[in-house]
Amino acid sequence: MAKRNVSDFEHIKRLWLKRHKRIQRQLIIKHKGSLSELEKHSKHIVAGSLGGLLILSHPTNATLLNQVSTRPQPNEEIVTNAMQRKQQFLDELSKQLPKQIEPVPEDVERKVVETLIKYFDLPVRAELEGKRLNRTYGLIGAEQHLMRYSGDTMASHFSTPAENRFHSSGMAPGRGAWGYFSPSRSEITQKDIDREKYYIAVQTFLSKGYMENVREFASFFKYRKVLVVNPENGKAMVVVVGDAGPGKSTGKHLGGSPEVMDYLERQDGRAKGPVLYFFLDDPDDTISLGPTAIK
Repeated sequence: MAKRNVSDFEHIKRLWLKRHKRIQRQLIIKHKGSLSELEKHSKHIVAGSLGGLLILSHPTNATLLNQVSTRPQPNEEIVTNAMQRKQQFLDELSKQLPKQIEPVPEDVERKVVETLIKYFDLPVRAELEGKRLNRTYGLIGAEQHLMRYSGDTMASHFSTPAENRFHSSGMAPGRGAWGYFSPSRSEITQKDIDREKYYIAVQTFLSKGYMENVREFASFFKYRKVLVVNPENGKAMVVVVGDAGPGKSTGKHLGGSPEVMDYLERQDGRAKGPVLYFFLDDPDDTISLGPTAIK
């Protein structure tokens, strides 16, 4: 009897099945009970694999598979969507903010607050407990590191090698407006470290009502959480008010720690640039300090 011709597909299928069974037996012998689930579902594995062979064996299906493979993958789609949303955010802000770096009228300020809440999903406030900053849109300048406890130096300031790139910013000669962040080096907590790392200095003394109620305002501003946003690139950070300043004569309206300035990319030749800065209503202290992203 003449030997029956076998198609290339049939030949490949038989070889694959034979190899699959051999590998399966070796795995079961080697791992015994641990691969019982693999043995249980082996028929599904074979069926799925054969399905792949069938697709590749048919020219039309192979073309279709190639079309599918060129579609954006889930991660690519996520990145694309995030970029589009960031651009929408920047476009909205550019329409709301004045062309010059100047105080924003309260009606415009309300729209900006709504936009920030919409995109960051954070409790942004222009006014909190009846108190406001002297402005919410201004020029931020570079500040030095602050001493976290008595005896803190640049040599003891960083805990990881990656942070050493901020060494050149130096340390302010005196304490911040609220004193040391921690009573001593042995008592320092991660919260203390983060507060110094992600701090801004604001012109507390220019807030309406400050001079009449210095003690009350000082207590309110101490480590008050603020959302700072670079309206030119969409980068944002949750920070605390860790110091008072800068002076009016500097031409700047607030200052940022080296880490804040670096992340917001506000380091140009003059080490200053425009930012938005608003209170965060977080009485239970649930919002983490540091970079935050558009939702």
